[in-house]
Amino acid sequence: MKHTDIYILSGFLGSGKTTLLKRLLQNEKERGRKVAVVMNEIGQVSIDSHAVSEDAVLSELLSGCVCCTIQDQFEVELYSLLQKHGLDVIYIETTGVAHPVEVLDACMSPLFADRIQMGGIITTIDATRWMNRQQLSIPLQMLLKEQVRHADVLIVNKTDILRPDEQAKLSFELQTINSEARTIFTTFSNVRMEDIHLLSKRMRNEHERMNIERLRIQTYVHTFTNPIDLDVFEHWVRQLPDTIYRMKGFLRFTHTSGVYSFQYAYGTPLYMKEEMNVPLHFVIIGEQLDKQKLKQQLDDMQKGEG
Repeated sequence: MKHTDIYILSGFLGSGKTTLLKRLLQNEKERGRKVAVVMNEIGQVSIDSHAVSEDAVLSELLSGCVCCTIQDQFEVELYSLLQKHGLDVIYIETTGVAHPVEVLDACMSPLFADRIQMGGIITTIDATRWMNRQQLSIPLQMLLKEQVRHADVLIVNKTDILRPDEQAKLSFELQTINSEARTIFTTFSNVRMEDIHLLSKRMRNEHERMNIERLRIQTYVHTFTNPIDLDVFEHWVRQLPDTIYRMKGFLRFTHTSGVYSFQYAYGTPLYMKEEMNVPLHFVIIGEQLDKQKLKQQLDDMQKGEG
């Protein structure tokens, strides 16, 4: 099955996301890849849609944020894009106030999670705003830090106006929050595309992909073929580490008929009986996922060995 890469463009308002998107789209055109862009705006009017060339499929989601208020609409739109177009890559330009983990969670619908490959989270930063972030409200300061903490690549713009000591201080602060991200200091989001696309180098098989993936926030998609024991499953859930942020999917249990949707966030599980017959895809989102171990545990659970 063909997988579609998904990149999340994160960053506060005016930090350079749209400029970066234009560069990415030009590069994809040169590579001959089929591209779609999902552009999210909180307001009722799209401001940056002109940045998307006619070569790309454009989807605009307005009047809400895909990570919360219009998450269902976002899921439907992604499913439609995957169904109608033979896409190589989808770029998601988020609102300036979107939390990257919530956006990633919205991308990983169990209905199509087996058809996508997360390319990574790219966060753009306005160097001046970062240096003066104390002027922002406490919630916005926390959001800026979260956008940095969960990024795979940090693109710091407007660094040409910084003194050497200011750039060193900024670099130290970013490294303190996220030492694993690739940090690029630039202006006008002028970056080498290979520094971006290194994130999603294709692995030759599933075994390699499981062991080599180095994204900050990782995802694992498991497909069940048989019902599992509810008690064994709940015991497994209780033993999970704090590094697992989200889980969701469709499950069948041995003690009852039908399909149940399962949601897990902040340590709380939720089950709901489903009326439709859907593939039993199960999505796990977190940091430092031991994918081989997770696969073995879920396989054993299905065999009744858990």
